[in-house]
Amino acid sequence: MNAALALVGKGRHFASLGIREVTRQAGVVPTSFYRHFRNMDDLGLQLVDELGLVLRRMMREARANVLQSDKLIEESVGIFVAHAQANRSFFLFMAQGLAGESRAVQEGIRSEMRFFASELANDLRRLRLMEHLSDADLDLTCDLVVRTVAFSLTDLLSVSTDDDYQIGQIRKRTTRFLQMIFLGAGHWQSDSA
Repeated sequence: MNAALALVGKGRHFASLGIREVTRQAGVVPTSFYRHFRNMDDLGLQLVDELGLVLRRMMREARANVLQSDKLIEESVGIFVAHAQANRSFFLFMAQGLAGESRAVQEGIRSEMRFFASELANDLRRLRLMEHLSDADLDLTCDLVVRTVAFSLTDLLSVSTDDDYQIGQIRKRTTRFLQMIFLGAGHWQSDSA
């Protein structure tokens, strides 16, 4: 798994990786790959599971550190950017996997994103924010938030990790996107039917 992530981190697309290349990077013979994985999709799904753990750590950190609701979006985006920078290869894998050739990996990543959106909706309910929205509209709002952040990931991953100015601009723009989503959701009238 680390070998595949290392190759992705060096600019290789996960969908183009072969078993021989991954095992060469790992310093093992190709037959040992099959002791752990059935095929590259299976390896990809294991990476999705690990990505899920990274996302859950990020969510726990946001819950623990974001104390003021007026700073909720800005601080959450900051935590996201920090985790994306610290786990760059995982997030490159995520960005590639969303549009990649493996349907299994795509669905695994989308499942993690749905879980993340569901957890966000639960957090907003717990914090008694957006109470005027129906459950369905709150779920849609949270799905839009997660998709927006995931899309901003492509911008973040396209700049150098030491380009603080560009990273700051992406952080500000992502924060603004989310503020606009929540402003709109704040004025949304859920159907009563």
